[in-house]
Amino acid sequence: MVAQGFNVDLNKALVFQVGHLGEAYQEWIHQPIVSKEGPRFFESDFWEFLTRTVWWAIPTIWLPVVCYSIFTSIRMGHTVPEVALMVAFGIFIWTLMEYTLHRFLFHINTTSYWGNTAHYLLHGCHHKHPMDGLRLVFPPAATAVLCIPFWNLIKLLATPSTAPALFGGGLLGYVMYDVTHYYLHHGQPTNEVPKSLKKYHLNHHFRIQNKGFGITSSFWDKVFGTLPHSTSAKNI
Repeated sequence: MVAQGFNVDLNKALVFQVGHLGEAYQEWIHQPIVSKEGPRFFESDFWEFLTRTVWWAIPTIWLPVVCYSIFTSIRMGHTVPEVALMVAFGIFIWTLMEYTLHRFLFHINTTSYWGNTAHYLLHGCHHKHPMDGLRLVFPPAATAVLCIPFWNLIKLLATPSTAPALFGGGLLGYVMYDVTHYYLHHGQPTNEVPKSLKKYHLNHHFRIQNKGFGITSSFWDKVFGTLPHSTSAKNI
């Protein structure tokens, strides 16, 4: 691929190449390569290992944290119905975060070397290689780091006894998001709702990349006017 006089060699580690694309980077990442074999990111085997995550690691690692957080609020005196409402609210807040992050951070326009490089690691790689099964979910180490400010924000806004359940709800929303995202790319749904959601998401990848930012639902796209006019997309 030639862009601004720079050749991206797909047979070599990509991360430190893509920054050189400059203003052509956005066009390059939105020309997807549909292959289940992902590219190499880094020359270093250690850093390369950290970029690959199997989908089942997400519920395996984070669901115990969700359960612990929920039961903490119960132990602190809240009833099960009260905690259920807190968890539901946490999930609802996550859906807004999911939409906001996807629209305003994951799809930020970059042109500088380090801006392009960071964006490629964050989300650009997913649009370039949308079927890379080992880079569809967020690496647990990165999630753990991001949980720290999320937990501190909840502690600031909520009471000591409600904060754990709200945090658990938000984290549960994230788990649901990540496994749903994986399924939309690699699952073959037969029921109407998941089939429609899969078509909706693939439409974002292959037809209208600047709309359809919801993953688990199209609710916030409807609220904020980013619902695409058509959701017809080819099946993968």
